[in-house]
Amino acid sequence: MKKITLVLTLLSVFFCYGQEAVKLGILTGPSCVPAAYVLENYKVKDDVPVSYEKYSDPQALVAKILTGEINIGFLPVNVAAKVYNSTEGKIQLLAVVGRGNLKVITVDNTVNKFTDLKGRSIAIAGQGATPEYVMRYLLKEYGYADSKKGVNLDFSIPTNHIPAQLLSGKITTAVVPEPFATIAKMKSEKVRTPIDLQDEYLYFSGASDIYPLTVLVVSEKYASQNKELINDFQNAYADAVDWTINHPGKAGILCEKYNFGLASEVIAKAIPVSNYCYVSAADSKKSVEDLLQLFYKSNSTSIGGKLPDDNFYYK
Repeated sequence: MKKITLVLTLLSVFFCYGQEAVKLGILTGPSCVPAAYVLENYKVKDDVPVSYEKYSDPQALVAKILTGEINIGFLPVNVAAKVYNSTEGKIQLLAVVGRGNLKVITVDNTVNKFTDLKGRSIAIAGQGATPEYVMRYLLKEYGYADSKKGVNLDFSIPTNHIPAQLLSGKITTAVVPEPFATIAKMKSEKVRTPIDLQDEYLYFSGASDIYPLTVLVVSEKYASQNKELINDFQNAYADAVDWTINHPGKAGILCEKYNFGLASEVIAKAIPVSNYCYVSAADSKKSVEDLLQLFYKSNSTSIGGKLPDDNFYYK
């Protein structure tokens, strides 16, 4: 009954206001934390609230964007590029909303710098995603790409299970994004984060910006028909990022209210180290392309076989 009521409400909004209704697709977890402030405060024309759906799988969200059931959504940067390339440009990148926040977490006191990882097996979150490709890039730069004499990457443990596996002693070292590093440290003082992979990336790549992790995308058709609304929404989300960074405690409470899948105290502690941002498509193009080059060199199919052309970046 609740689902029927929600559908009828969304249909009434759509027919009353046409394309003025914003349908937002949110990934549960840490990627979209500032979106809670948007859901709480943002209204489109005639005070129509933003409607939203939550997804645990980016591919499920992609499908809804392509059918027009979702207008704006959050995706990993390589997924956005692959969708763009494989659909002849049916989505566009609005902005980078989260930069890299990968950490090495360990209970091994002998791990203090990247070279200490040599010869170890490391649990890593995100096979086929940014954690894997950034880590493979760094291993290659250090000369540890060969697992026989370098580092073995273990993808067998789901990301949300890694902290528990670390605390139980089944693994000693892992690579995870925030807030999972924060979760592990909150559970035990034995957990350390001695290596920030963003610093390693900046050192070897010579990049001026940390690589992007999460991007905000829009249906190309919807964007072409709603320029003013899209610009207004971008401003609203940029404001939400600023508010979130400055009010981590309140942001945590809001995320719990909207059931983003993480406890409020975890979110509050993780926000200062999670690298939330709002960087427009035009201003983030260089950092996006730098990261996509890593994906392309490792596995060109991970981004759809080529770098996206200029139309990928919303103007």
